[in-house]
Order: sequence, then structure tokens, then C-alpha cells
Amino acid sequence: MNLVARQDRVLLGGLAVALIVVFARPIRYLLDLARDVERSSGLALMPALIILTVVFFFHQQGKRQEAKAHAAAAEADALQAGARATEMERLVNFGQALGRSLHLDTIRDVVAQQLPKLAGTEDAWVLLRAGVQWQALVGTARETRRDIEVAREQLVEKALVNDAAWASDAIVADGHLYLPMTAGGHPVGVLGVPETAGPFTPERRRVLAMAAALLAISIRNAQLFHDVRENSLRDGLTGCFNRTHALDAIGTELRRARRSQAPVSLIMLDIDRFKAINDRYGHLCGDSVLAMVGARMREVLRGSDLKCRYGGEEFLVLLPETPLEGAKRVADTLRRALADMPVNWKGESIAVTASLGVSVALPAEIDAKALIGRADAALYRAKEQGRNCVRLSTDTAVA
Repeated sequence: MNLVARQDRVLLGGLAVALIVVFARPIRYLLDLARDVERSSGLALMPALIILTVVFFFHQQGKRQEAKAHAAAAEADALQAGARATEMERLVNFGQALGRSLHLDTIRDVVAQQLPKLAGTEDAWVLLRAGVQWQALVGTARETRRDIEVAREQLVEKALVNDAAWASDAIVADGHLYLPMTAGGHPVGVLGVPETAGPFTPERRRVLAMAAALLAISIRNAQLFHDVRENSLRDGLTGCFNRTHALDAIGTELRRARRSQAPVSLIMLDIDRFKAINDRYGHLCGDSVLAMVGARMREVLRGSDLKCRYGGEEFLVLLPETPLEGAKRVADTLRRALADMPVNWKGESIAVTASLGVSVALPAEIDAKALIGRADAALYRAKEQGRNCVRLSTDTAVA
């Protein structure tokens, strides 16, 4: 930074010349006086004066250069401080956005929006660890092929081969900077940044490490929240959803079906002579029967079918986008699967059968209890007509 501008130097030069012109006679007088003193005393005043002038000039030049260096250093420190403040602001915004996210989908949106700014590249990516499997949270927009994700998984497996690697802040290998993400000692995933986005200064590594730590905590919290929510909505014995959640889900599906004009069917299942099983073999045996029914339902039915323990030995199955005849086929398949799988209890084989009632939603119907009531009525007819059979509701809808 120049302390004196070019125009100022011209002005100062002009002033100096003017002063010399104005004081030319006194200056000549002083010079003559100095020569007289030199001749009379033998002292070399003029050389000393010239030396002092030159030394003063160089001293001023040195001070000027030192001032320039200090100004440049201050400017560099200011720029660096501004960059650090910007990084910290981005990191704080990243943490706040993650703090408001309790679902992986929301976290994915936050990472997709803010991670490129923190990493300084659009090519940063995140892999989540689920047991021994890997799941891509975010990748580059142009890299959506599964083979690229597999290649990254192999690189990560190679880089993070032991617990010591997971405990490290960052690992550079195979053209990437890997930042292991752990929360409470639990491996969560890996944040990867290609080396082409470097150089990775110590300050930049610290920022990326803090971003990885924030992301790991947020992902772990979302996983725990999902587990707690699932456990609160499911029956611990059968693994099926509980009654409260089922009623809400059926109402939601009915409203969706009314908009889309898609059919919705419901199966109500009741284990035949379940009280007799409890009375003869005990409630622990009854629990085994209920657990077996829940397991068979998960094996036979689709993942999109809602499986619910309605109460006691009664179960509900909601079949989205399924007409009445399709629901009847599903019910028959489930009935046969239960009958063909007896429960072994203390060396004795206990046959398990079930009666099933099937109903279908009426056009524009949104009352879940009415749909359940018709399936329940069909179930009681199956009980009255011999058990181990499927009966349809007498009220049908045009699919």
C-alpha cells in the first residue's frame, strides 16, 4: 500500500524546488559559511552533511518499505480472518439446518445445498454405513450410476480397514480425502472430497472435520429417532403396527384413494380357537403362535401392505390399489400359509388356522371404521361357516 500517491510526490517535488528558489541566497550563504569553517578549523563538514543526508534518505526508504510490509501483512490477515469468518458462518448455518432435521430425506436436502460451499467443490459425496452395507446419501449430480457408488464403496472399504482408521480425523488415499463420521463411537458413514478440490490446508481440514462431525451426529440422531418411532408404532411380539397407527394409516390411504380413484381392500384375520391354545398350552405358547403369524404375514404379503395387530389374536391387512378379487386371492394365500406352518411347542406340533374377512372401500369412502366393520362382519361369517376360510363383505364397490 503506497503511503504517498504519485500526484502527491509531484506536488512535494514542486514545493521542494520552490523552497530552494526562495531560499537560494540563504542556502548559498550557509554553504559559504560552512566552507569558511572547514578552511579555518580543518573539519570536513560538507562530506559529513552529504553522508547524513544519504543515511537519512535510506532510513526513510526503509521505514517506508517496513510500513508497506506491515500494511500488506495486515491486509492478508484481514482477508484470512474474513475467510475464516465466512467458513464459520457456513459451518454454523450447516449445524443449525442439521439440528432441525430428524429424517434422512431432510438431512439429504441440507447436505445437497450446503456441503458444496463447505467443501469448496460440487464433487463431495457422503456414504452411510448400515451394518456391512453402504448407502449413498449424496453424490454429484452427474454421477448417478450404481457402478460409481460401488467403486466408492470399495475405496472406502480399502481406506477404513480397522478401528484406528475410523478414529482418525482424515485419511488421504486413492485421490480422495476421507473424513470418517462417527457418533458416540458408532461408525455412521464417510464424507469424501476429491483431491482435485485441494489444497487442503490445516484450517480447511478442521472445517471439513467439524462438518463431518456435525453430519454424523445429525444422521445418528435421525436413525435413533426412526428406531424409537418404529418401536412405538409396532407391536413388540408380532412386529406388526399397533392399532392406533393402523387407524391413522387406513384413513390416510382412503383419502389418497379417493383422490386417485384407486381401489383399497382390507383383510381382517382372527386365529381360530386361540383361547383353547392358551388354556391348554399356556400363554407362552400363545405368544409363540402370535409371533409366528406376524412372521408369516411379513413373508407372504408385500412390503407396501400395512400389517397390523388389531387386538388380541386379531390382525388387519390393508392392501392399497387392490380390488376385492385380488384381496380375496391374497387372503387365501395367507390362510394356506398359516395352515401349512404348525407351531412346535415342547415337542408337540400345534396346528394353527385362521378365519379371514375381506372388504373393499366404497367410492369416496374415508371412514376407516366403516371399512373395518364390514371386514369384521365378513370375518364372523367365516367363523360361523366352519373357520379356516375366507369370506367377502356383502357390500362391494365398483373398482
